[in-house]
Amino acid sequence: MSTGLIIALIVIVAAVVVVAAVMALRNRGPRGGRDLKRRFGPEYDRTLARHDGDTKATERELAERVERHGALRMRPLEADRREQFTARWTAAQERFVDAPHEAVAEADRLLSELAAERGFPDGGQYEEQLAALSVHHAHHVHGYRHVHRVARASASGQDGARADTEEMREAMVEARALFEDLTAHDRHDDKAHRTGTDETAPADRAHARTTDRTKKSHGEGRSPLPWAFDRRHAKGS
Repeated sequence: MSTGLIIALIVIVAAVVVVAAVMALRNRGPRGGRDLKRRFGPEYDRTLARHDGDTKATERELAERVERHGALRMRPLEADRREQFTARWTAAQERFVDAPHEAVAEADRLLSELAAERGFPDGGQYEEQLAALSVHHAHHVHGYRHVHRVARASASGQDGARADTEEMREAMVEARALFEDLTAHDRHDDKAHRTGTDETAPADRAHARTTDRTKKSHGEGRSPLPWAFDRRHAKGS
């Protein structure tokens, strides 16, 4: 075989490899975008809006979150700790009637502490904790974001920045969904407690509960709430 023929074959093979690589990247791109949109749901839309509709920037940010926190496994929550967190949350809800600012601040603290106890980054790293929660609880993480923002505004002491009672009520209602996700008891907690491991990602468990939570939000099989959050009961801020 002549040298020229060998060179030609090498060039052809290299060209085929390059074309195959380009086609693979093109095929992976849209599929990756669909996967991210399905995984993050409303969080995808919020991130897209923050990036002014830049799809590539949005998917790059969300893919980085998955890379950093996708392997996180939620730690089991002991029954007594679950009861303590639930009691504190109920107390915060009841306190909202007379002291909405303090109730919102307590809800913010509770979510931070509870997330850390379940294995997410410590609440002192709020942005990192929020990013990790968004990977595994994308459909409800906005409630934490909302209640955190409202709590900080209320703590600022500046009248222009303070949230009104209705916004605080909405923040508490939104935040409750994430609280219920993080305190939910299922067989994976029992298995993890016995073996010291948790083989199922919290994202999968949260997704499995989404349908049930949606039904509850529409009143199907919903247990009575320990409080009444309506505008007539909450005092003005």
